Amino acid sequence: MMNITPKKRMLTAYKGEKPDRVPVAPEFWYYIPAKVLGVDMIQLEREIPHWQALQKTFKHYSCEGWGIVQPQPKYDLFPINRQLQRIGEGRYEEKGIIHTPKGKLTARTLYDKKEPSWKIERFIKNFQNDWPFYEKFVLREVNEYDWSAVQEALDKIGDDYLLEVLTGFTFIDFIGWEREGGLEQTILDIVDHERYLFELQKRYIHWITEFTRAIFSKTTAESVNIPCIWSTLSLVSPQMWRKWDKPVIEAVVNAAHQMGGLVHLHFHGNCMEVIEDFAQLGIDCVCPFQRPPGGDVTSLRKVKKKLAGRVTFSGNVHTVETLIRGTSVDVEKEIREILEVWESQPRLILGTGDQVGKETSEDNIYTMVETAKKFGKY
Repeated sequence: MMNITPKKRMLTAYKGEKPDRVPVAPEFWYYIPAKVLGVDMIQLEREIPHWQALQKTFKHYSCEGWGIVQPQPKYDLFPINRQLQRIGEGRYEEKGIIHTPKGKLTARTLYDKKEPSWKIERFIKNFQNDWPFYEKFVLREVNEYDWSAVQEALDKIGDDYLLEVLTGFTFIDFIGWEREGGLEQTILDIVDHERYLFELQKRYIHWITEFTRAIFSKTTAESVNIPCIWSTLSLVSPQMWRKWDKPVIEAVVNAAHQMGGLVHLHFHGNCMEVIEDFAQLGIDCVCPFQRPPGGDVTSLRKVKKKLAGRVTFSGNVHTVETLIRGTSVDVEKEIREILEVWESQPRLILGTGDQVGKETSEDNIYTMVETAKKFGKY
């Protein structure tokens, strides 16, 4: 494995095998790529393909990493237009309008030069009226997507890092992502419209199963990614997660494994009560296993025991206390602590407890990478 590539190193860890050393994959998402490329946040989000920004960032720090890409629909099922206007110094608002047979669905997103964009209005406002049309808008047949751009990105990334295809949200995130009122309203919807959502969950599981299969049949992707918005035990109960989200994850894992692919679940926040579920599902890799206060991982040995050698552990380096507020000594100490628990056993990726903050010093990022390379050799 003298010439193993960053992508190969990640895939080997996902499979529970030993590469030449433990991969080190800080989560560089918005802030650090913008800094490396010398652009503001609006330029990063609207002008530069995210997979391309990550490629330059991982190369800059000579480390492993992962990112996501997704196909776009070939055409609009309903007419849609987007309007961008400047609303202040360094700030813009984009309004999206979907024209349906029963009226308009509108949403607004705020763009700021210093911070990642965020939604200030969401499409689904009237549950009974809006959901049937929004469902048709987002749950397309797999042949209605343009897969060529995904393949082009995979080809251009090559072995520089592990580019995964976004397969879809877990169910709570799916029904809440464009629901006016966000998670709070989504919880009320689950109580008020449980029967409708139960049927929608069945349709969504069918869709995401077919979509996952299409990823591996229509592209050369080797891994799919399930992201996380609100689907975390910091916000929903283990019972709710098992009822609404776990069946979706199970469908993705089964479909991906049937196609010879791998699954990476991003699950930030509290997680300890469902780690054994991760192992039972056979998810190939989970991240980021956050320490308090962002998460509830206080014992790495407990996490390792619960994973039972069936799931690759990725993350855990504290992005605030260690990478922002700490010194290079603190960074090295935390990296070596994680390595000591895994004791040269596979299924380990040294990553961060979610996104690396913009206040993080260059010294601490380089220390994380170099410490992992020095002490993480198998």
